[in-house]
Amino acid sequence: MLRIFSRRSNDVSYFTDDHALELEGLVEGPGWWLRGDGDARSERDVAQVLATTSRSQVLGYDLIFAAPRAVSILVALDPESAPGVLGAHRTSVAASMDYLEQRALVVRDRRMGVDRDDPGRWSSIVGFTHGVNRHGEPHVHDHVLVGARPKEATSVLDARSLYVHAQAADALYRSSLRRLVSEQTPWVTWRSFRGVEHVVGLDEGYRALWGGHFDDRGEKRHWRRDEIVARWRSDAGRFEAAGEVSAPTRDRASVDEHAFGAALEGSREISRRQLVSAWANAASFGERAEDVTRTIDELYPSLRASRGVREDSIGINEARMIALVRERGPRPLEFGEVARWTHLSRERSEGLERSR
Repeated sequence: MLRIFSRRSNDVSYFTDDHALELEGLVEGPGWWLRGDGDARSERDVAQVLATTSRSQVLGYDLIFAAPRAVSILVALDPESAPGVLGAHRTSVAASMDYLEQRALVVRDRRMGVDRDDPGRWSSIVGFTHGVNRHGEPHVHDHVLVGARPKEATSVLDARSLYVHAQAADALYRSSLRRLVSEQTPWVTWRSFRGVEHVVGLDEGYRALWGGHFDDRGEKRHWRRDEIVARWRSDAGRFEAAGEVSAPTRDRASVDEHAFGAALEGSREISRRQLVSAWANAASFGERAEDVTRTIDELYPSLRASRGVREDSIGINEARMIALVRERGPRPLEFGEVARWTHLSRERSEGLERSR
């Protein structure tokens, strides 16, 4: 899950003081630079990422990328695969940040009464990887810090655009993570039609054991590696088997057309970000972020230049037409087949509109 929080203080000690010792030996340092450089343990170096203007109270943003529960649990259960899981996580975080920079990082500019969304670029981006929550459960997540003012811009970024693209960025992160974990470790991860992330061979009892739900938030604690490993071993003594959820039997490189189509229901106009999100989530076994966005641009070329809040859009029939073609595969469509399907889709859409 991706959550975005604005930062109004340049106090970054929360990040620099936590050296993520619970992951010692699994990743190269808790802090890593997606762009820029400096000492990730230095408050001064990290605080410089938070760039803004004199007119804005927001200095920057903290983007929290949290791995699905089942994936985080792998770090506790399989130390040998943990470096691969964490590497897949960081690569997926970077890919999601690339998407946000390309599509969500815009600066609003009004010229001659017309609003324009000018593209921007962050000067520096720094992330901090952690492996536990406040209760000592396995919880792989990154805090990624960015500034409110893009490089060489005189105004701050349009926060609305950042938030509105968060769903697509999260879908890309999860899709990339599913694919990379399966490529870089012996584990295979997949997403159900209902949107729940699973791992083939992982008993659901572990999800119950480390559910992540507590009445209190808990206090921040810095766990040493040996301490957290001992804690997880102790927790495992309370494990109760619940069985495994069976994965789909279809080709792992395929896209679930039903999930893709369902994600578009209820909208009359479809934007590029909706298509990206729907496609990434419909890739049950995952797909690299760059492959998802390239596919969307190939299938919907009229939306290639879309960015910001006011993205171009297409009608629901046109958006779902691609799903029909993909579902039927490479064979040529029969004469009149597309027209009949379009007619039925239009009738269905009009029926839904009348029922509201």
